[in-house]
Amino acid sequence: MSFGLTFDKILIILVIAVFLVGPERLPGYAAQLARLTRSLRDLANGAKDRMREEMGPEFDEVDWAKLDPRKYDPRRIIRDALLDEDAAAPAIAGPAAAPRRGSATAYELRQRRLGRGAVPPFDAEAT
Repeated sequence: MSFGLTFDKILIILVIAVFLVGPERLPGYAAQLARLTRSLRDLANGAKDRMREEMGPEFDEVDWAKLDPRKYDPRRIIRDALLDEDAAAPAIAGPAAAPRRGSATAYELRQRRLGRGAVPPFDAEAT
C-alpha cells in the first residue's frame, strides 16, 4: 500500500525530514525507525508462528490466496448461489421448470422458477 506516494514524493519528504531533524539527530531517528521496523516484523512473524502452532499441520495446507478479501466479489457469489439453486430446482419441480442457462439474469431465472405472477415466500418473523 503506497497511499498514492510516488518515489518523487517520498524523496521530497525524506529531504525535508533531513533538514527538519538535522544531521546531529538523524542517526538516532534512523536507528529508532530500524528498531520499529524490526519489532513490527517480529510481531508479524510471531503471529504467524502462533497460528502455525494452534492450527497444526493444516496451516501449511490452507490456500491463503482463496481467502484474500480483495478477490471477494459479492455479485458473483450471489449469482452463483442463485444459479446453483435453480440448477437443483428441476429435480423437484420437474423438467418443465428447468431454466435455460445463457444470457438470462438471476431475476429472470428466479421468475421462471416461481412462475409469472407468483409471489415469492415471505417470512414476516425474519424481518
